[in-house]
Order: sequence, then structure tokens, then C-alpha cells
Amino acid sequence: MTPQEIETLFTRDDGSFVFARWGRPLSPVVFGVDDATLSVIKGALEAVCHLAGHQMAETDPELGSNLMMFFFKEWSELPEVPGLDRLVPDLGPLVQKLEAVEANQYRLFRFDEAGAIKACFVFLRMDQHLGAVPAQTLALSQIVQSFLLWSDGAFKDRSPLAVAEGATILRPDIAGLLRAAYDPVLPPAAQDPSHALRLFARLSKTQ
Repeated sequence: MTPQEIETLFTRDDGSFVFARWGRPLSPVVFGVDDATLSVIKGALEAVCHLAGHQMAETDPELGSNLMMFFFKEWSELPEVPGLDRLVPDLGPLVQKLEAVEANQYRLFRFDEAGAIKACFVFLRMDQHLGAVPAQTLALSQIVQSFLLWSDGAFKDRSPLAVAEGATILRPDIAGLLRAAYDPVLPPAAQDPSHALRLFARLSKTQ
């Protein structure tokens, strides 16, 4: 992976470079799945945390849970979730927008004073497309996309996952980049494209 490729992964549609990783341990909660799927999601979370060298905690002192994943059939179900409108600004208009474009997933991040991720809300409308994706693949893909503030188009043309010997895994280049991004030497957030060079240096060091 070249510095230019890394920079592209964190460059927004408007041309701005924005990088952020989690600045606190993850305290996840998942809604709308059975116990078997919950176990798969937990396993994927633990695997990515271990890979990145990040931590998990029972609760977040400020929010209780800071990584919330919602699985549902229709966007119209979200406004019915008690208290969700207090966590997600303009929930009603957001739902209308997502319904209009027939979206099946959406991620919303919140940040602390340093620009690091302090919360992430993952919404998955289980339409026929997402419903056909194996639970392990869906869980791993969503968690990887929740671990860093990737650009809007980072994985439009190529998935962050790969298949090796019949098992779904992270692409080696994305796995390496995750490890580099969570190197404590680097800041938790950056808006200068030169940060891609720093990530590249850490990535090269770990290979």
C-alpha cells in the first residue's frame, strides 16, 4: 500500500483529509439479533481489537455504551427506539433521507475534544442484499468500518475483506493499516494529508 493509497482511504468527497481512531475503550451493545449472531459479532469485535491493540470495557463512563449496532427491517423502526432521538441529532429527517435513497446501512460517528472517535452508531437495514451476506462477513466488515473514520468511498470498489482457505478475513493491507493507525506514537486524529506518510512509515515498520 502506497502513501497515496492510504491518503485516498481518508480523503472525503470534498477533498478534505480526515483521520480519526477511537480514543477510548469500546463498550459495545447490539440490538435486533439472536444469540448466535451476537456471538459472531462479539468474536469479530475481539479479533479486530486484538489486531489493533485496542481495548474493550464493560461500560463507557460518559455514554454507557459507545458502539451501538442496530439490525432492523425498515428505517421507520428507528424513531420508535426509546431515547434514540437524543443520541442521534435530527433522527426524523435522517430516516427520511435514508428511506428516499433506499440505503441499507449508515454509520454515525461522534468525536471528543481531541478529534478522536468517542461513539459510533451502526444502522443496518436487513434487506435482501444484507440478508444474503453471511453473519461473519457482515460483522467483520461493519466493525472494520467502525474502527477508523474511513472516507465515504474507501470501500466502494473493493471490500476490506478477503477469503483465504474458505474463511473470511481482513485483507492483509487493511489489517496492517489498522495496526499502524492504532500505534500509540501517532495522534488519534489528523486533518493534514501528511498523516498518510506517518501511517505508511508505521505500516512499513510492522511488515
